[in-house]
Amino acid sequence: MNSMTNRVFEVTGVTYHYDRINALKGINVHVDRGERIALLGANGSGKSTLMKLLDGLYSPDSGSITAFGEPLTDAALQDERFARRFRSRVGFVFQNPDVQLFNPTVFDEIAFGPLQFEWPKDRIRSKVAEIMDLMQISHLKDRPPHRLSGGEKKRVALASVIVLDPEVLMLDEPTDALDPKSQGQVIDFLVGWGGGAKTVLTATHNLDIVEDIADRAYIFQDGRTICEGPPSRLLTDQELLARTGLLHAHRHIHDSGTVHSHPHAHQRHEH
Repeated sequence: MNSMTNRVFEVTGVTYHYDRINALKGINVHVDRGERIALLGANGSGKSTLMKLLDGLYSPDSGSITAFGEPLTDAALQDERFARRFRSRVGFVFQNPDVQLFNPTVFDEIAFGPLQFEWPKDRIRSKVAEIMDLMQISHLKDRPPHRLSGGEKKRVALASVIVLDPEVLMLDEPTDALDPKSQGQVIDFLVGWGGGAKTVLTATHNLDIVEDIADRAYIFQDGRTICEGPPSRLLTDQELLARTGLLHAHRHIHDSGTVHSHPHAHQRHEH
């Protein structure tokens, strides 16, 4: 299989505007099958916008996106066969689970996708039970999603996507606002999901998790990708991380009265 037939997404010269805000400025990104990729950048850098374009929620103002070798366009998504195939292959978990969860119970939330794809009822019940067990939320199956904790909502939102066993999983800030235990559960899942054979894109500014969840990373700044490479290399470039808002400095006063400024990895700070 050559590199092009192995390609999941190809993004070429893509621009996108929100009203008068230039959110993406000529982005070039590629994703191959089985890759685990992190999109890094401070809030507002463009990484979440790119994910929504890759999920077909937005369309670029200019440039092109291909998915599995086919153009990803409004016209393509109007075609029922293309849209159905694409939606079964690509899953997207939003940063805020409240915009994703709308069913009366956790069970109904996870079963919603399979129902849309007209799975047999026995298969739906079996698969939903399997996924709830995997995500350690079986005890929540009759609870209304809107009454769950933040960590529980995140796991339900993730379960509602992975129940369809997509080839590609995209997550926007999956550990945002989670306590350490819930963070660990989400990271453990991402590390082990699909035996490492799935394609996973994660948008984050939490540098602590990047080397665990990604083999390659893009760093975004002001609507552009400014560099790309293995996390082990990118995360050691302190000047790069500081310049792109992924590090912040704390001032410390030592016993001698000397004031020093030390850089720290940027975790869940709002810009």
